[in-house]
Amino acid sequence: MACQPISVGLRSCLTALRTRISPFYRLNWQLRRPYSIQSQEDAIAKLPNINPSALSIIKTTTPKQLVPPEELVFGRTFTDHMLSIEWTASSGWYPPQIIPYQNLSLDPATCVFHYAFECFEGMKAYKTPNGELRIFRPDRNMRRLNRSAKRIALPTFDGEAFTDLISRFVRMEERFIPATRGYSLYLRPTLIGTQRTLGVGPPGSALLYLIASPVGPYYPTGFKAVSLDATTSVVRAWPGGVGDRKLGANYAPCIVPQLEAAKRGYHQNLWLFGEEEIVTEVGTMNFFACLKEKGTGKKVMWTAPLDGTILEGVVRESVLELARERLGAEGWGVEEKNFTMRELAEAADEGRLIECFGTGTAAVVSPVRKIHWRGRDVDCGLKANEEAGEVASRMKGWIEEIQYGDVEHRWSVKV
Repeated sequence: MACQPISVGLRSCLTALRTRISPFYRLNWQLRRPYSIQSQEDAIAKLPNINPSALSIIKTTTPKQLVPPEELVFGRTFTDHMLSIEWTASSGWYPPQIIPYQNLSLDPATCVFHYAFECFEGMKAYKTPNGELRIFRPDRNMRRLNRSAKRIALPTFDGEAFTDLISRFVRMEERFIPATRGYSLYLRPTLIGTQRTLGVGPPGSALLYLIASPVGPYYPTGFKAVSLDATTSVVRAWPGGVGDRKLGANYAPCIVPQLEAAKRGYHQNLWLFGEEEIVTEVGTMNFFACLKEKGTGKKVMWTAPLDGTILEGVVRESVLELARERLGAEGWGVEEKNFTMRELAEAADEGRLIECFGTGTAAVVSPVRKIHWRGRDVDCGLKANEEAGEVASRMKGWIEEIQYGDVEHRWSVKV
């Protein structure tokens, strides 16, 4: 029997009923939705976390030949092994493994390739003069990696447990760390979504892994001050975005502006934000300015505040703490505040700008010689025969003596 069309009267009745029910349905959905999300998070939180006691180790049968320290290029040489921990939404974190360094096998539809479910960290292990192995402030890296993961719907983990595994991994790869000041083992923890799907949603599986690369001093022949191009044509980060998270997606868009700055003869971009041209970061580093206050002549150190657009750098935090403790005792002021490129240029013109530098894991500090802004080069206080100012030099020295165990400090964790 053929289906009969719905009468106009019945259709009108159904439409009216749907209209009357719809608000109640939407309200019920709005009330239930947070509860269901919370229930899902609670369920995941009850799943097994990372368990260092379950670690299994498969050693390589083909150890790599060591590269002479003077030939090391950042990020090109890797150690014999990698640390790998899988996760699923149904089973939580699987037992960790240290295995021979190898390629990953991922389906072409894996969500990390399509929707950038990826975050990472950069940290270093150091060998002290007496042969001890140390890691610098790993708790800060674990905290930041978890914050990054949570922001992009990847699983979080027990930071202390993962640090324990990193320590074991570093001990295994000790032979790759040159016993020379300035050298270290760069550690790259990385977390990716691994679910095979083109659907957009929280990944149902993930992989947390660690690889390591022996590296030499950032400045092999000593400090070399850089020149910056004050950039306003593109924006690195914005309020409400993810500029304060260490996501791979934050880095690729910065390459083209850097290449354009290089064509104009400058090493890196100084990222300015908004019509006021607020100073934010330099390249992939945090930025500091040291100057004398107008009127009082008091020496102050400025850096941008953690307002959601600034990466919470481990070296940034360390510089601030050391500055407040040691420079503060010498009468310096230390401020996390918004300041503009115009204020820096004015200080330079009036002879009040003492020095500027960037901070990050790779270089610790990177002195700045000049900043190109509005058709002119703003001098950043260095003399013609200087490559670093006094503050940058002192900061580098203070931090490195902690990293290499010259002084005992709570920031330096023995492996």
